[in-house]
Amino acid sequence: MWKSILERDDNGSQLGDNILDDEEGFCSFSPLQRIYAFSACLGAGIVCMFLSYIAFARPIRFALLFSFGNILAVGSTIFLVGPRKQIKMMLDPVRVFATVAYVICVIFALVCALWMHSVILSILAVIFEILALLWYGLSYIPFARGMVSNMIRRVFNRES
Repeated sequence: MWKSILERDDNGSQLGDNILDDEEGFCSFSPLQRIYAFSACLGAGIVCMFLSYIAFARPIRFALLFSFGNILAVGSTIFLVGPRKQIKMMLDPVRVFATVAYVICVIFALVCALWMHSVILSILAVIFEILALLWYGLSYIPFARGMVSNMIRRVFNRES
């Protein structure tokens, strides 16, 4: 019953199954407006990350600003490709583990900062978040993760 009610608009006509089915209704911006929205969201994320480094003396505030900036920066691409394609790209088999690791690290950083109020855990969580973000970002560059993995193995392989 609720599903049929929620799927109808004001005129009583049937809507899509969910908001992701109709990207045009979700984000009916022109291409130029999408670029502006992407730029604004990415810029806000970069500003938050920059401010987090200024607030480094207060690790909990640092973790909050840094994590929020990361969420804004990664989420900004929704304006370019749309929510459905963004989610499909994030859950692509090539990067699903990187996506899950990144999301878990962001949640861990926020929990350490907001709920636990632990300075040491907040800093540690942000370090893991940065590493997970780098690994996630490398998943978009063909063969990049393999090259980085080989380089790390060579650096830490001390067998003579």
